[in-house]
Amino acid sequence: MLRRAAARAPAAGALPREDPREGRASTGNPRAGPVLPADSLCPCRLASELSSDKGHAFVEQLHKVQCMLQDVGSNIATPLSSARQAHLKRTSFSEKPVLELEQWIDKYSEELPPLRAFILPSGGKSSAALHVSRAVCRRAERCVVPLVQAGEADPNVAKYLNRLSDYLFVLARYAAMKEGKEEKIYIKPEP
Repeated sequence: MLRRAAARAPAAGALPREDPREGRASTGNPRAGPVLPADSLCPCRLASELSSDKGHAFVEQLHKVQCMLQDVGSNIATPLSSARQAHLKRTSFSEKPVLELEQWIDKYSEELPPLRAFILPSGGKSSAALHVSRAVCRRAERCVVPLVQAGEADPNVAKYLNRLSDYLFVLARYAAMKEGKEEKIYIKPEP
């Protein structure tokens, strides 16, 4: 049980590893890059709070996403090439969450009008927060792909982040529609 929210000593530019006996990893370590954007998906929490205020039924899904992002971070922080088998087992990431996201995407997409133009982040506070979350998720995905290509992170983590960004986009559109808010369309400026 956690009894305090902060460590007694400053992190000094270091992140904890999955196994505390391995010490701390420098935040300059290439593995820290993807962990930090995955961890920075806290806009999901803001989107969840704003969506809850509007009575959206997908709030529980966003809570589940936040829990999965903890697992994403654990997987990224555990090098597949050098971690002990017990750690690999504990931080493995299955395809099941990816498939669940795809089901959610399909469910909400069926209710949306067809996409005919590029949509700018808009559509009310819930929608805008979901668009911000999507942008942060894309950044995390771009950081994870090199680790997956190097065989150091589970490919399902990259797939999850990819599908999550699509889910957040669809959800942003859905929230705007349900709240009766207008989505702003990109209009190319005159030269």
